Formats: sequence, C-alpha cells, structure tokens
Amino acid sequence: MSVSCISNNLDCDLDLDRLEKRLNKVFETELLSKDSIFLYYNPDIIRKIVLFLSRDIERPVAIGICGETASGKSTIVQDSIDKIFELTHKVINKKLVTRINTDDYYYDRSKEVEAAGSFAAFASNYDLDIPQAIELSLMKEHITSLLSHKSVYLPHYDMSGTAKRNDKAYFAKYAPVIISEGLFALNSEISDVFDFKIYVDIEKEIQKKRFFERAMQRGLGDSASKIFDNASSKAETYVWPCKKDADIILNGKTSRDKYRKFVSDLVKIVLAVQFENFLLRHEF
Repeated sequence: MSVSCISNNLDCDLDLDRLEKRLNKVFETELLSKDSIFLYYNPDIIRKIVLFLSRDIERPVAIGICGETASGKSTIVQDSIDKIFELTHKVINKKLVTRINTDDYYYDRSKEVEAAGSFAAFASNYDLDIPQAIELSLMKEHITSLLSHKSVYLPHYDMSGTAKRNDKAYFAKYAPVIISEGLFALNSEISDVFDFKIYVDIEKEIQKKRFFERAMQRGLGDSASKIFDNASSKAETYVWPCKKDADIILNGKTSRDKYRKFVSDLVKIVLAVQFENFLLRHEF
C-alpha cells in the first residue's frame, strides 16, 4: 500500500501533502460525528501514517491495541482486517495484515487445570489478569522478527478451558501491517515496539454485560463475578495507565458499522491516490 512519488522531490512533497489533507479530513469528520469512534487522537499521527504509506519509513508498521476485558478491541481489529481484505484483495495480490493476539501468549497451564479438575477451579486461584501471566518477551520477539521481514511461528492458546498453548500453531510471514491486541499489548515491557498505540475505552455497564455473556459461553460458572472483579481491579494497575500514552483512544461502544465505514474511507483514499499517481506517471 505504498504511495509512489512522482518524478521529483517537489512532486513528491505535493503528493504527500495532498494525502495528508485527505486523511486529516477523514479523521476530523469522524471525530466530530455523532457517536464517533474517536474519543481522542493525536493529530501528529496523520503525518506519520503518510510517511509509512509513502515508504519514507520502509519497514512494516506495528500497531498495538489495548483495553480492558470486553472493551471490544478484538472485534474492532477483526472487523478492520476483514474490511481491508474486502477492499484490497482484488487489486493488491498480497496479505496486508498479520494479526498478533496477546491472549495467545498466555503461559501453558494445562497441567494445573487438569490438577484443579476444571478451568473454573483453576481460574479461581490463578490470576490471569496480570502481565506476568503472559509471555510478553516472546510476543515482542515475534513482532520484532516480523518487522525485520522474517517469518515466525505464532502460538495459539486454547480459550475454551484447557489452558493449552500450541507454540507452533500458525506460520506467519511479514506483512505491511502488524496488529497486536490484548489486555497488555501496550504494557511497558513491549510498548516500544509499536509505531501507533491505541486504547479502547468502554463504559463499565456495557463492559460488564459483555463480560458475563462471554463468561457463560466459556463455562466460568459461579467464579465469573470473582474473575470480573479481579479483572477490573487489576486493570486499574496494569491497563488504565496505558491510556495516557495512547496516540488514539477509541470508543468501545460505538457501532461496528461506524468502524467498518471509517476503515473503508481510509483504504479508499489510499487506493485513489495510488491510481492518481499511476495516471500521472503514464501518458495515454
């Protein structure tokens, strides 16, 4: 998704300025709209986006997204990836996004679950809501490798209740965009690997409703309330502080359609500028 410069530096500067203006307009329009996906964004990130798109920064871009449990971050990421694929796969013959799920880096605790008799019994005595429960060092190693155009094997953690982790579940090649999301994606141990830091904020009542719906699906039973209270308590220590360093703060309750539309608007701008550059470089 690069934006090629035209013939000389002046043309290139004009081209990048035009792209920056278009992106600024999309961001500003969304920020001022009803039920915006944005609660805040740093305007300086627009120029940084342009530098990546123009390949002034030639390596892939790394985006970290964090927020409390049930804030909506996983849904936002998957919907965004799906929309990018929908709009680009016919014109760009390569995978554009590699997703890194922080939850997949939970340490394997399958033996402990087996000893406890059930995941609910295990979870009632084991804290899953602290950074130490996740192998962030391995996650950072994988992201760094992908940013260096190296392929890696990604793990997969079984969230159905076994607490098993398969360390070579997926073979991942580098892509122009690396997106990582999870509770501790912006933890201080790993945050410096990301070019853009995004925090998903959510109202407590909406979060609670979502959490208990998911807890029922995962069979957490009577331990759900205790787990939620612990997650909320630990979030104050380990998740909330990430908000102050975020380049973008998203609204976790905004409709999925609004997120899809915003991503669609961004992708269409990039594709349009690419096409304009093609026309300017060729005579017909």
